[in-house]
Amino acid sequence: MISNKISIIGLGLIGGSIAKSLKNTSSDYIINAFDKKDVLLSAKKSNLIDRELNSIEEAANADIIFLCLPTSISLKALNILAPLIKSNSIITDVSGVKYVFEKKWKKLKSKGKYIGGHPMTGKEQGGFENSDPLLFQNSIYILSDTLKNESGPLLKIIDLLGARIKFIDPKLHDKIVSMVSHLPQLLSIALVNSLPEEEGKINYLDFSAGGFRDMTRIASSKFDIWESVIDLNSKNIIFSIKTIKERLGAIENAIKSGDLKFIEKSFESARIKRDEIPKNNKGFINPLYDIYVFVSDKPGVLSNLTTLLFNEGINIKDIELLKIREGTGGTFRISFDSEQIAMKAKFLIEKSGFTVQN
Repeated sequence: MISNKISIIGLGLIGGSIAKSLKNTSSDYIINAFDKKDVLLSAKKSNLIDRELNSIEEAANADIIFLCLPTSISLKALNILAPLIKSNSIITDVSGVKYVFEKKWKKLKSKGKYIGGHPMTGKEQGGFENSDPLLFQNSIYILSDTLKNESGPLLKIIDLLGARIKFIDPKLHDKIVSMVSHLPQLLSIALVNSLPEEEGKINYLDFSAGGFRDMTRIASSKFDIWESVIDLNSKNIIFSIKTIKERLGAIENAIKSGDLKFIEKSFESARIKRDEIPKNNKGFINPLYDIYVFVSDKPGVLSNLTTLLFNEGINIKDIELLKIREGTGGTFRISFDSEQIAMKAKFLIEKSGFTVQN
């Protein structure tokens, strides 16, 4: 079966990025979308969608339907569309919790298939205006493993998005993200809110550079994105909070008793675990291989570097500016698909006079 008709319900950051990415990489798909009129008008003018949908129900005749609304609203849309979609059609979502969708689907009657999805990517600012055709490049895209062998058409689309697929049991997914996504979000908020407004004429935030700023970047997230996620994954999140409280309590007791050996062991254990996180990937699977290149602050120098690799047929999978000093230059992290390609790129870059840092 050729699955080329797609409906996207919600053209926010994720839905809009799916539309942009697919239109940039393939002309095989007909994309219909449902959202607010002004968003649809903007998407249509930009030739990112082929047809505007006037209701959620109109999405039912698509081969693949993406639910890209806030989690609680996507659940309602799933309920509406389940009895309407045609045989063998796939309906998927992009929500940060998965098991609640699986439970809901089992209670519904439908000729189609539901495959839960969760792209592990995003930005601090949401909305269609911030959507990006490269948002999914090298990120992990989690799919529920319940219909692993029947997800071919969806896999093709995710591959076009540039994401890396990982199949996970829905219940396990919710446990994992409660620790690695939901808890960090709440910790970030708690850390920012733990600061006094000011003491005397001193504002604590004036000194909050470095580690504090890095640890609290995600505190800028809007609550409406998180509200239903926190509500629907509350048991796992509460367990995660309990775990971190126990860890902090143990450190507090060690400080009180002067047990610096315990704290030293905690540092060492954390260092070892932290170092186990793959350094060469944007996610947790299918590693990328990085090299770090210092680029002088001169017009056209970065273009020269990327053109050098292009001329040698070397594909850059990801590039990021890590540090910059005006008037001097900056360090770029450049990622490649394999260690062999990275080593070839390193050789060529050094041969051309650039400095590759260890």
